[in-house]
Amino acid sequence: MKVIDHLNAANDTLFSFEILPPLKGKSIQSIFDGIDPLMEFKPKFINVTYHREEYIYKEREQGLLEKIAIRKRPGTVGICAAIMNKYQVDAVPHLICGGFSKEETENALIDLQFLGIDNVLALRGDSIKTESNFKPHPQGHRYAVELIEQIQEMNSGNYLIEDIQLEPTDFCIGAAGYPEKHFEAMNLTTDLQYLKAKVDAGASYIVTQMFFDNKKYFEFVEACRNIGITVPIIPGLKPLKTLNHISFLPKFFHIDYPEQLSKELLSCKSNADVEQVGIEWAIQQSKELKAAGVPCIHYYTMSNSEQVKKIAGEVF
Repeated sequence: MKVIDHLNAANDTLFSFEILPPLKGKSIQSIFDGIDPLMEFKPKFINVTYHREEYIYKEREQGLLEKIAIRKRPGTVGICAAIMNKYQVDAVPHLICGGFSKEETENALIDLQFLGIDNVLALRGDSIKTESNFKPHPQGHRYAVELIEQIQEMNSGNYLIEDIQLEPTDFCIGAAGYPEKHFEAMNLTTDLQYLKAKVDAGASYIVTQMFFDNKKYFEFVEACRNIGITVPIIPGLKPLKTLNHISFLPKFFHIDYPEQLSKELLSCKSNADVEQVGIEWAIQQSKELKAAGVPCIHYYTMSNSEQVKKIAGEVF
């Protein structure tokens, strides 16, 4: 079932979450161990992230360096299929531009369709660690809107290989939104224009980046509605967990902490202190969002379900 159908059919705020693929060498059980504790809250869909390749350099003869691509985590296709088979819950694989040609993207989508996976979250993706700026595959997409356009072309039965008759796909496409704007955007106005272009291209719903100030989410939704974006906008929440999060999350994700949360975090002396503050703050956020009638609350678990279980237990 498509995410948009779940959202349209719901009478109350839905619960969903996102997981990381396990590091290579770990079994699928590590995924199930993170999902099992959250099934009591009846998630309608579970997102599975995709992580780009990284590069290492190995020294060869005569001092030459060889650049070798490695992937620390497996792809999402098999993981999504396993989740749907075990839990009978829709899985939403993340599909990114970085590192993929258009042909590879098409092949991935054909595999997803074959397995009965009809949801994707279309993202540009981040640059790799060795790049200062995002660099697309030479035969790939530079922007998420181009990826969405390709998926929609396949939904219309238009494939890259024109001389082969293939059935149209039927993907429900999600897109990412940034209540505090994408860090590369000139301002929030231009960022909203890019978001509207993704919706116009075929995105059926939006999932936001994490935020810690609900006011920014509500203002973001209002701004979206004012420029004609009418699709559901799902708030994404991440509970703080470690002392490192205090400085890392604002720096890496370009987000702000509200003043009250900052005061509470500055008083934390240990990871346990931060974790407790994170749980309490997320409960407060979630209750306010649910009371406002948001379509769904999406939690970024990083495959650690303990905190989200405690939060959901107070909200759902």
